[in-house]
Amino acid sequence: MAIAIALVIIVVASVLFHFVSPWWATPLASNWKQMDDTLTITLVITGAFFVIINLFVAYIVWRYRHRDGARAHYQPENSKLELWLIGGTTLGVIALLAPGLFVYAEYVRPPGDAMVLEVVGQQWQWGFRFPGQGGQLGTSDARFVTAANPLGVNPDDPRGQDDIIIAGNEVHLPLNRPVKVLLRSKDVLHDFYVPPFRARMNMVPGMVTSFWFTPTKAGTYEILCAQLCGVGHYNMRGKVVVEDAAAFDAWLRRQPTFALTMLKTPAPPATAGARGAPAGADTLVEQGRALAQSKGCVGCHSIDGTVGVGPSWKGLYGSTGTFADGSSAKVDDAYLKTEITDPQTRLVKGFGPLMPKMPLSEEEVSALVAYIRANGAGGAATQAGAASGAAAK
Repeated sequence: MAIAIALVIIVVASVLFHFVSPWWATPLASNWKQMDDTLTITLVITGAFFVIINLFVAYIVWRYRHRDGARAHYQPENSKLELWLIGGTTLGVIALLAPGLFVYAEYVRPPGDAMVLEVVGQQWQWGFRFPGQGGQLGTSDARFVTAANPLGVNPDDPRGQDDIIIAGNEVHLPLNRPVKVLLRSKDVLHDFYVPPFRARMNMVPGMVTSFWFTPTKAGTYEILCAQLCGVGHYNMRGKVVVEDAAAFDAWLRRQPTFALTMLKTPAPPATAGARGAPAGADTLVEQGRALAQSKGCVGCHSIDGTVGVGPSWKGLYGSTGTFADGSSAKVDDAYLKTEITDPQTRLVKGFGPLMPKMPLSEEEVSALVAYIRANGAGGAATQAGAASGAAAK
């Protein structure tokens, strides 16, 4: 009897919790109301089965509870009941799957006038590319990936020269215009997900996946990676800014083309600059910034003081780094070069041995050191457990 009462309480509490729960989907900001409708159908059908089955079990427990002198009736087979169960289950499965199949078929079939946005995922950051005036994206391949070309655009493809490159984690989109999203990954499985758009898709290494949506509400929305992609997964975030067409066009005009990003700026003469640094230091710092983006360093190391998978680079240079064995050393050029080129030799206190050993040239190491140094000297300040180098550790 107690079990029957407990089952009834569980059913009633579950239904009530659904209506009073504070956890609801974010407000819809795209054309995909069909996604919400499909989820509602799924919830209603599974909820109905949950209520009916549990109340039925509660009734059976109560109706056929133990009684003195009563004997159980043995019935090894009931063909009529089996047919009803098979028929009801079949109809339920069809009702669950059919709407999703129709919605998905439309989800991957964009309208002909949809603008194209390419999204590139990498541990643990995003990159974006729009077609240029020619209207077509240039080809891309992993073998073309460099610090200056983090998206791997084919430099020999004339169609890609005017592609618009967005190296940061923020991208803008025009309001009420359909967008075809092309997705690819440079390393592991990722998933591009913007909850208010009800739109997401896996990003599988070695292939290009796609879907489309139309932003219907102006605002700033968070991009999430919805597939566990490593220790920095929680920090793989970005922003989509939806704005009117005029504001979007103005923003797009300010972004560099692929041809512009590939231009090499000659270093100025090596004359003394601020703090004794050569005048060409700004160029080296910019190269380091590009490397930090292309190598995924920024997925673990912030420049705003936030400590994540690895220590922040803000104020790191000139501070004192402490190692797991209790020793310490001042964070200078030699210290950083050792941590970058051979990160497993000595472990920094408070951080795990997560940073891979990456093939870097001497020039690339120098650029990364310059970028870390440019993020502020710590002077006499000590960062406990600081400095794990220029990439994820």
